[in-house]
Amino acid sequence: MATTQATISLTSSDITGDPLNLTKTTLLTKAGTDTGLDEFTGITKRLYPAAQTDTVIAADASYASTTVAHKVYVANVTSANVTSYIMIEMEGNILVGRLYPGDWCFIPWAGTLDIMVTTVDPHVAIEYGIFSQSVAS
Repeated sequence: MATTQATISLTSSDITGDPLNLTKTTLLTKAGTDTGLDEFTGITKRLYPAAQTDTVIAADASYASTTVAHKVYVANVTSANVTSYIMIEMEGNILVGRLYPGDWCFIPWAGTLDIMVTTVDPHVAIEYGIFSQSVAS
């Protein structure tokens, strides 16, 4: 049995009138259970020397598109240019959002549509990983 936890902590003294300290932890579980997810791709880091359009980072054909659980982490780790955003899209040009350098996202994924990135500048670096549930268990 795998134990896969995700924790996010937000601390700020300037986005509200009062200091903000928020920490949330969750166990990434298989669908409908309290058992941790059992597959992880590891973190892949890519540096794109040229701008990219609809480059697939998570192919639906590689994952079960049933009622199992998947989670996807994507980060823009570009350090050079603060305008070098990436667009996260689902197959069919469904825009999820933009990630500027230093931004990241962690999203649930049904495994039914490809997840793609589009970069607007050359020399953009991203990292991503997929936590998933095998269909065998």
